[in-house]
Amino acid sequence: MAIKYVPYQEMNEVRGENHEARQNVGLDDVVTTVIMARVTDYFGFFVFAIASALVFPTVFFPFLDQVPATLASFGVFSLAFLARPVASLIGRKLQRRIGKAGKITVALMLLGTSTVAIGLLPGYDTLGLLAPVLLAGLRIIQGLGLGGAWDGLTLQLKSASPKNREGLYGMVPQLGGPIGFCVAAAMFYVLVGFLTPEEFYQYGWRFAFFAVMAVNVVSLFARLRLLTTDFGSDDETLMQSVPLRFLLRTEWRTILLSAFLPLSSYALLHMLTVFPISYTLLFTENNIDRILLWQLIGGALAVGTVVLSGVLADRYNKRAVLLGSSVLTLLLCLTIGTLNDNPAIYIIAGFIVFGLSYGQSSSIVPNRFAAKSRYSGAALATNLSWIFGAAFAPLVGLYLASTFGLWAAALYLVSGVLVTMATLFILQRQFNQT
Repeated sequence: MAIKYVPYQEMNEVRGENHEARQNVGLDDVVTTVIMARVTDYFGFFVFAIASALVFPTVFFPFLDQVPATLASFGVFSLAFLARPVASLIGRKLQRRIGKAGKITVALMLLGTSTVAIGLLPGYDTLGLLAPVLLAGLRIIQGLGLGGAWDGLTLQLKSASPKNREGLYGMVPQLGGPIGFCVAAAMFYVLVGFLTPEEFYQYGWRFAFFAVMAVNVVSLFARLRLLTTDFGSDDETLMQSVPLRFLLRTEWRTILLSAFLPLSSYALLHMLTVFPISYTLLFTENNIDRILLWQLIGGALAVGTVVLSGVLADRYNKRAVLLGSSVLTLLLCLTIGTLNDNPAIYIIAGFIVFGLSYGQSSSIVPNRFAAKSRYSGAALATNLSWIFGAAFAPLVGLYLASTFGLWAAALYLVSGVLVTMATLFILQRQFNQT
């Protein structure tokens, strides 16, 4: 039987207390915990992402020229995304044996230990070619941890959200993206600014990976706390897994729509965070600490526009928000050339648009899954969308920019926007037919 979550301070209050009030207080506490969990996820994600552009080409691929070394580093970066679907399949079996809480514990410990191991890993100067090989192996283990850590808490939060507030509550987990990036970027900004290049590449960058382990412990306890409660959803099938064959046979269309819808925002995420760092180091004379500073400012603004996306989605609808942000992303592509001389224009404007796009990108489709397939379908679609939209974005963007110019990288971003807009058109057509 499900246990209704009530904050500790209310446990001893009179039983006749209004039920709705108790549930609203519980939701506020859940919102805080979900944000905390997602911020820690994205913090670890961006620590590796920033290091892929800023650190790994020098430490693990010094035997290559600068551009090939960065492309090789981005290739390693993509491995975690490819491992995530495998982790989901393994997680299904593990969850049946030790439960969801046990699975999450194993996944986060796997993620944390592999991250610390990366921070301890000697570079090419010490281990030779074994160093990048071990880095790739640890990155795969990170992907297994990330994929296995899918908890479905965002589905529960959305299901338990008050009526006419689905957009606002749907954007809550998305706050983890810009906040987590700001924390990671701030850490590298301090390390780059206060250490000499020799100190930074020798040991400074490693502190960021050690910090990930600490916040993963916080994330673990936050998730376990919520996984043992029911905070307002009366749908007992919401968090149940269904067989993969059944899922693919009955929900393949919805899975594909869910995977393709966020492509614009996921591609934009990497073209604003990882790509400007690598492009600045390779092709401009701009100081990297200035780029990190502009990204910090942009990330802070993105937090506000993520919240704004929820307000607009409830006032109008999610489709209108995503369509409007897609059009703005197309206009943003016209400013990518400013990365050469005035990168603040592209970065600041990009983060503002990103917040609007990302805030609702993962909440528009899940309700189209049958209730019993929603948990499994959302997990599979999430993993696929990260592969399609994010895994290779830094690699493809840098390759195009280094080969043809920034205009080609902008066209890559345009392709993601067109996929998102096509998916929105299909969703609207389906809605009109039902």
